[in-house]
Parts: sequence; C-alpha cells; structure tokens
Amino acid sequence: MAVLLEDIVKSVEHLLNLIGKKSQEQSYVDPTLDPVLLVPGIAGSILNSVDDKTGKKERVWVRILGADHEFRNKLWSRFDPATGSTVTLNADAHIEVPEDRYGLYAIDTLDPDMVLGGDCVYYFHDMIVEFLKWGYKEGTTLFGFGYDFRQSNRFEGTLERLASKLESVYTASGGRKINIISHSMGGLLIKCFMSLHSEIFEKYVKSWIAIAAPFRGAPGYITSAFLNGTSFVQGWEQNFFISKWSMQQLLIECPSIYELMACLDFKWEHVPLLEIWKQERDSNGNATDTVMLESYPPAEAIPIFMEALSANKVSYDGDDISMPFNTDILKWANETRKLLSSAEVPDQIKFYNIYGTNNNTPHSVCYGSAKTPVSDLHQLPNLVANYIYVDGDGTVPTESSKADGLRAVARVGVPGDHRGILCDRHVFRILKHWLKADHDPLYNPINDYVIIPTAFDIESLKSEGLQVTRLKEEWEIIGEENRDHNKRDGKPFVSEIDIISRVGGDINKSLKEEAHASIVI
Repeated sequence: MAVLLEDIVKSVEHLLNLIGKKSQEQSYVDPTLDPVLLVPGIAGSILNSVDDKTGKKERVWVRILGADHEFRNKLWSRFDPATGSTVTLNADAHIEVPEDRYGLYAIDTLDPDMVLGGDCVYYFHDMIVEFLKWGYKEGTTLFGFGYDFRQSNRFEGTLERLASKLESVYTASGGRKINIISHSMGGLLIKCFMSLHSEIFEKYVKSWIAIAAPFRGAPGYITSAFLNGTSFVQGWEQNFFISKWSMQQLLIECPSIYELMACLDFKWEHVPLLEIWKQERDSNGNATDTVMLESYPPAEAIPIFMEALSANKVSYDGDDISMPFNTDILKWANETRKLLSSAEVPDQIKFYNIYGTNNNTPHSVCYGSAKTPVSDLHQLPNLVANYIYVDGDGTVPTESSKADGLRAVARVGVPGDHRGILCDRHVFRILKHWLKADHDPLYNPINDYVIIPTAFDIESLKSEGLQVTRLKEEWEIIGEENRDHNKRDGKPFVSEIDIISRVGGDINKSLKEEAHASIVI
C-alpha cells in the first residue's frame, strides 16, 4: 500500500510539473539586472542521499513518506574533530545537494512531492516567483546555493563550493557582480566566507543583503533544540515529518547548531538564561522540601547540557551509539565565533540588514516549577520547556539579528516571523529598491510606509470611528554621508508607524488605511 501511495504521489507531482512549466513561462526579462544569488539557512536545502555503490539518489530532507525512518538511516551523523566535518553514520552513502535549476530547485520548495499543505515547506518559493515577475531569469540573473546545513559555517568543503558558485554565476551573467541575499544561518555562512576568502568575495560580489540572520545566536531556540529537539513545521503537517527526538539526535552532532548558541562576549540587553527549578538534596543525597530557582548564563549552562545529555544514545544498525553534548564541536564553534567577530565588509561592497520584529521570541528557557521541581538533570530532555520571550522573529531575537558588527548601508526592522519574512510584501519592496529592480530613483524605503497627516486629518480620524493599530517599524539608516546626522544623543533614527483602519460605519464609505509616523531625529 505504501509503495502504491508513493507511486500515486509521484504521478501527481509529474502532472503538476507539466502544468507548472506552462504557467511559469516568463513574459518579461530585464537584461539590465545584476545577478542575484539566494543562500538559505539551516534546514533550508533539499538533501539527497547517494548510494556509493549504485549511485541511486533519494531525497532525505525533506520528504513525506517514510520521513523519520529515512532521516535516521541516511542523515544521522557523527562529528570528526580531525577534519571538522560531520560524517553520515551510513558508511555506504553520502549526502549531496541537487543543483537543478541553477541551484534554485534545492531552496525553492523543500518537498516538491507535497501536494496538500505545500506552503509549509516553501522556502524561497515566493521570493523566486516575485523575482521572476521583476524580470530576473533563472540561470542568467537568478541563482541558488543550497548546502549541507549539518556542517560548520566555516567547513572548507562548503566554502569551496560557494567560491565555485560565485565564479559560475559571474560568468553566466556576462561578468556582472553578484547581489547575495542570505536568510538566517546563511548570513553566518556568508560572513565566514567573507572573512576567509575576502579576495574572492571582493572579486565577484556587489552587495550582500542579510535577512533574519542570528549574528549573535538564537539562545532560546538552540537551548530547547539541544534538550528537547525541534519541529521543522507546525500544525497537522508535522505528523508527516521528522519527530523532535530524531531531529535532536541529528542536531547534537551538527557544528552549525553549536555556532548558533548565544554569543558569550555580546552585551545582551537581557542575558539569556537556562533556568531550572531544582529540589535541594541533603548531604546524604536525599530530596528535601526546599525548592530553588537556579539560573545559568550561557557559559555556566554548558555543564548543565553535559549532565542532562550524558546518558543520551541512539540505536543504529544494531549498535548503541553514545550521543552526549559534544565538547569537541563546542571548541570548534568557539573558533568559528572568533572568526565571525573579526569579519569586515570590503569597502566597495554594500551590506544591508533586514531583521524581524513584533514576534514573541524564546530567549531564556525554564524547566520545572515551584510545585514540580526537577530532581535529576537527566529529566530535562523529557520535560516541556517554558520560555521568557523578547522581541524578534519568533526564532532570532531582534538584538541578535541587528548586531551584525559590520559597516552597513542600512538596517531595517520588518514585522514578520523567521520564515514568513521571506514572502513579506514589505521585504519584497525593499529588496526591489536595493537591487535597483524598480527603476525609481525617487523611491526611499522609509517613505514606503510613511504618510504624514495634517493636524486637521488627525482630528478628523478621531471623529470618524477609526481604530489605530501600532505597527512599530524600525529603520536605522547609517550611510557614510549621514552617519552623524541620523542620531540623537547617540541613539539611531527611529520611526514608529500607526496603521489606521475604519471600524464599522457605512460600508459604502472608503475603507482606505493610512500610516502615521512618529519620527525622532
């Protein structure tokens, strides 16, 4: 039955592809556009398992049928400290990223087989569709770079592939320099490449736009990922994907995850903590009635991870394999963070930063409670975490994403969640302007949201039954020519936007929305 269902799914997929080819024919191509290279974040690339004996390829990330079994069998891995690589446990296969559609296939829709609920596995799909409308053409001005996201962001194998990709894009576009758009952890990959291969970066790159990059880590998300695993999708679709436990076993051996831990030398506004309600024990090791909330900042949380995961193991091919918190990977990740902190943007390259706001984002993680304390740290992987939230995109705190430590042309805050921001119309409008795909020299991203009302307009709004909703957009413009003019008492230029909409009233009257801006200069 399972085989029959898989055949049906593949047949439907083939039919949809035939239909899609006709509907995706481009009616407009702009020959003046510079090439764009899209770089995804963690879990943002299709991964195929390739049988070393037969050469047969099978998608293991992402898939519907047999997802969890194939994930464990083909993708679970161990870190090799001698090479800095993560090696698949399956000795008869290796992992490969498909290069179809000039790299775009691997980062478009992560499970092309998924007919229902496919939007849950969209990655750059909406952005690719939008770029094609603007006149970009696959293979000439639009490309993708998928990669094995298990590996370190400074893994030489990935960086060599990226160097080759930049050269091929440069050649295919007729010698035009490239605009890189990275999402999430892809920003750390680009930053590592820029630091280690600055000459290649300068030769081929025109600009780099980072979206939702965890420049200083994603503390709450990573803490719970280590101890409890994580789900790639939410809702009913997660029943068809990888279990949180299976994902946890993969992440424990992934250098990329350790490189997303909270940056130790960053001056957090609120230090991310691991908090545990613990039941005290007497000198004989017996539990007492005393319960205390213990808090551990990032450096002090490491021994807790080590103890909580000390007995963690998996069964693979008949053998029990220990999977504790990996201190060898931690050492490797600490060196990566040093590299990231020393990176600089070459003078002739423009860097932009878009970060997500207005979403509750896990920052500190708490286990247990005053009534149900934790008596043994080995219990943590089986407990439900509680979070203390900060502003961000739901995964990366705003202060982490903003703190790129680079010379930026502009930093822009847009309300949106971590993956949803990739299909946000505001983001599209900003990108279109920065990429010079709008051919509108008078457009300014700030004015895209700002309508300054007169005093009469304000009083009229109050009397017409309108509702005000704060959008809270943040813009920090720091170009060299106005670096000193956009600050007040050392603070950046900030604008807060109120969206005004009509509530009730005559439906025949205009329902036009307006944006009111409070500006501090």
